Amino acid sequence: MKRKIIEIDEELCNGCGNCVTGCDEGALQIVNGKAKLVNDVFCDGLGACIGDCPTDALKIIEREAPDFDETAVEEHLGTQTKKQPPPGGCPGMQIRFGAETNNEKTKIERPDVSGQVIPSELNQWPTQLHLVPPVAPFFKNRELVVLSTCAPSASPDVNWRFIRGRGIVIACPKLDRTEGYLEKLTTILKANGIPKVIVVRMEVPCCGGLSMMVQQAAKLSGRTDLIVEEATISLNGDLKETKQIL
Repeated sequence: MKRKIIEIDEELCNGCGNCVTGCDEGALQIVNGKAKLVNDVFCDGLGACIGDCPTDALKIIEREAPDFDETAVEEHLGTQTKKQPPPGGCPGMQIRFGAETNNEKTKIERPDVSGQVIPSELNQWPTQLHLVPPVAPFFKNRELVVLSTCAPSASPDVNWRFIRGRGIVIACPKLDRTEGYLEKLTTILKANGIPKVIVVRMEVPCCGGLSMMVQQAAKLSGRTDLIVEEATISLNGDLKETKQIL
């Protein structure tokens, strides 16, 4: 069948690797200095990678290709966690989950005033919404926290109160390049069996955009069983209120 899929003009490609980090499905790699489509089934045809190409070497076309396969992507990304990121890619894109992240070597520890060690509750990587793949083991059947960029620096409780045992994405509706955020959130909520989303935002007005985006994504996902809550952090770092918004 014909469908939309990425095409790469090798004459224009300079091998910068921006498209590799822009592709959340791991469909692209740099091979012999040029971007290559690894497998047709890994490409969703949405073109998120195009905006990262400085030479306009990428475009979406329609051609005969097998359907996009989310299960194949998940297996592909799971395999990549055991390897180095592809040449030209960003090391921050390498997925880590569970014990691989939360062990003695990778655990972030800071002594408190009594000298005790406070371990991080984070058990995934990456966390930024631009970088996380839409299908990942750290999202599967777990509650999701959509965390504003400022909340962790305002409240010391965010780590243990919200991150523990949950998947996480971090975003700022005011300062991030938010193109594609709604589509990615929609896919995350649709594909991973997430039972509940908690938006952790600051009490400032611009953070309201994060809650609106999550509400829209939840509706677009077609999920009728999804619970969406909003937790508001005050400017002095206290948890001001928590309420269900969908």
